[in-house]
Amino acid sequence: MMSKTPILATSLLATLSAAAGLAPAAEAPPPMMMSAASCPGPGAGITLSQGFCATVFADNIGHARHLVVAPNGVVYVNTWSGRYYKDDTPPAGGFLVALHDTKAAGKADVIERFGDTAAQGSAGGTGIQLYSGSIYAEVNDKIVKFPVVTGAIVPKGKPQVVVSGMPLTGDHPLHPFIIDSKGNLFVDLGSATNACEVQNRMPKSPGNTPCTEKDTRGGTWRYDANKTGQQFSPKERYATGIRNGEGFAIDGDGRLFATQHGRDQLSENWSALYKPKDGPELPAEEVFELKSGADYGWPECYFDGAQKKLVLAPEYGGDGGKKVGLCADRSPPAAFFPAHWAPNDILFVTNPKFPTVYRKGMFIAFHGSWNRAPAPQGGYSVVFQPMADGKASGNYVVFADGFAGAVKEPGRATFRPSGLAQGPDGSLYISDDVKGRIWRVTYRGVADAAKVTAAPAPKGTAAASGSELPPEGVHPDAGRQTAALTPPPGATQDQVALGDRIFHGEAANGTCGGCHGSDGRGSPVGADLVTGKWLWSDGSLDSIAKTIATGVAKPKTVGGAMPPYGGTPLEPDELKAVAAYVYAISRKKTVQ
Repeated sequence: MMSKTPILATSLLATLSAAAGLAPAAEAPPPMMMSAASCPGPGAGITLSQGFCATVFADNIGHARHLVVAPNGVVYVNTWSGRYYKDDTPPAGGFLVALHDTKAAGKADVIERFGDTAAQGSAGGTGIQLYSGSIYAEVNDKIVKFPVVTGAIVPKGKPQVVVSGMPLTGDHPLHPFIIDSKGNLFVDLGSATNACEVQNRMPKSPGNTPCTEKDTRGGTWRYDANKTGQQFSPKERYATGIRNGEGFAIDGDGRLFATQHGRDQLSENWSALYKPKDGPELPAEEVFELKSGADYGWPECYFDGAQKKLVLAPEYGGDGGKKVGLCADRSPPAAFFPAHWAPNDILFVTNPKFPTVYRKGMFIAFHGSWNRAPAPQGGYSVVFQPMADGKASGNYVVFADGFAGAVKEPGRATFRPSGLAQGPDGSLYISDDVKGRIWRVTYRGVADAAKVTAAPAPKGTAAASGSELPPEGVHPDAGRQTAALTPPPGATQDQVALGDRIFHGEAANGTCGGCHGSDGRGSPVGADLVTGKWLWSDGSLDSIAKTIATGVAKPKTVGGAMPPYGGTPLEPDELKAVAAYVYAISRKKTVQ
């Protein structure tokens, strides 16, 4: 059974401090009540709930995932590389980063990297924790620990392997984790597939029965953080039915919680059961209270936020949201949120220096969606969810916004929230895995007087012309640059324009822009269509159309399989139009 002992970050970090010889918490940066002069500009590029201020603590440190803060204010970050980021070149040095603000300026002036490098075969990871005098971190298929050296902010020796042999294949290869006060190490093993289908992400493909994938994926495993040399196996499974549990947190009463990234492509793969609008709206994202032996539903079930219940998935006999079946016996969430927002981390702030009202709930970092097309993408924010007795006790509010910038898409977002951590001085840290930015958020006021308020809407994200529209309305192609695109042989300019509208979800419920980006330059789940590098065709109009119609079941360079027609039925003329548009943008170096 899970311990009910309160787990305060300050006590955990004090243990690290005493064991490792780090400076005590009293030498951390000053308290969070800061002067207006120490918060220049409008929140370091983001908007925040009333009374909060942000500074850029660090920038360009690599694709920053989860982070944790030591009692002396040193921030430790795990960064990631690989195919998800188009195999770009990581910063030189190890994937683990230590950041220290020695001048109490709200910005790290000491940055040191440690751990294995890309040259040593590392791709980094997400999970990172502090426990009993050591830094624990995910590295590829392992969780390792580095004993901290007295008088240094980074360890010098080689790490010890705590757990190894965790799977790296499939859709969700990462292993975020958390360690409780008793040394229980809980680690997420995300699913290899979308819904344990016979053919992953392909239309009408049934689910495997039973889903043997759940023996080694799709749940939480438990290990002993005090032991080394442990090997991953099915027998350490703690809870199951969790498709992709990126974030873990423990509240002030010792309850353990985890997030879930809900399944994708209900309407795209099961168009006879779901309408196009259902794709962006189902299923809800979830946060669970984790309990030993519990099953939270994946892949047989998904949570319908409108009905507020688990229903049977179409791969397992579901009828579009009416049947419940075995889902009646699965564990419901403690809180749920809009579909496809991608909750990457959660945090209960326990530090008494933080505003009281915000210690009565949890913060969630939403990484942002790619699969809400043809609707606009969502997420890309940090929200606050009030909680009571382990359950949601009111509506969430957006606490921090504006990370994405003008375009909320994975391939074009300026920043994407990924990790959350609290500092010993009452500060809150937020990481970004696009450019590797870390924000330090502080409250400027009396902590007991703070009220939960929503962050102001970012400026420019919903900009519109102030001029009056003409009485005849605006032509669907108004403002587009399709006239600058050269149609392929055998196609017309009008077909390219129609393909443009379908690609962007403005006609035929097209979903192309969700994966490939509205600029066609790709994302972690969809290939770049602008470079002219063809992997599945010779680049001719007919071969592009054939690839679209057939789909891509096993992509070569990105993480998302493409169902035929992108998951939306297209008439022959619509298919040719989309192919013509893709052909045209691949021949133009700059897409307007």
